Amino acid sequence: MTILNETYTLSNGVQIPKLGLGTWFIDDDKAADAVRAAVQIGYRNIDTAQAYGNERGVGEGVRTSGVPREDLFVSTKLAAEIKDYDQAVTSINESLQKLGLDHVDLMLIHSPQPWDDFRGGDYAQGNRAAWRALEEAHQAGKIRAIGVSNFQQHDLENILQGATVVPHVNQLLVHAGNTPAELLTYCESQQILVEAYSPIAHGAILENAEVQALAEKYGVSVPQLCIRYPLQLGTVSLPKTANPEHMRSNADVDFEVSGTDMGALRGLRDVDYGDHSAFPVFSGK
Repeated sequence: MTILNETYTLSNGVQIPKLGLGTWFIDDDKAADAVRAAVQIGYRNIDTAQAYGNERGVGEGVRTSGVPREDLFVSTKLAAEIKDYDQAVTSINESLQKLGLDHVDLMLIHSPQPWDDFRGGDYAQGNRAAWRALEEAHQAGKIRAIGVSNFQQHDLENILQGATVVPHVNQLLVHAGNTPAELLTYCESQQILVEAYSPIAHGAILENAEVQALAEKYGVSVPQLCIRYPLQLGTVSLPKTANPEHMRSNADVDFEVSGTDMGALRGLRDVDYGDHSAFPVFSGK
């Protein structure tokens, strides 16, 4: 499973493993076990967030994984509701305390708007204030790389106006059936690496006949094809699971999707997120 040894290099020279473990919906009391299992399998990139409510468990998993801290890449996210400098400073320090780590490798602003007003009002100033707090923590060595999540081009342009650091990362919903091509191109032009969360579209893609046929063609499972897709787009792939068997098969993606088939996956539209449509990022806003 060589993908677990492959990395991208961020614009500041920091290396980030191409495949990571997403921990959304993993309870705090189960997170340490999940992280330890992933690290044992060979994962070195662990992604959490203040909003997931499991930073304590993730941190415990990292500290007790048996692997040197410098070999692991740990990310967390500033809660989407924090659009204020002082609050952001406090919150960054709280994350480090909860994780029990002296630094994180990446911290993102979780969303350009609070979740209850996703894609709503104007938080331009608040985002710049939160960014300033991240820049200072980055400069102080508390965070090795800083970035954003769910940011559209205009949100990024707003940050860049007063920034001393261009975001190293933008974590986005990217999967077959949802490929924001223009935004990916823009991020690339700014040397912002994209991380793809929910590459399996919360399971919504599993029933797609076209995707099933392609997976069969390559002799892989639908999740494996879906995890491979964002990797070939040049993004980090962040499938989430607490199941060690799934972790293992999710990392078994050392195959190549042809250009034609990548085009077919890129052209897919219309994914029904089912129960997850209630979450802002899946609501089609």
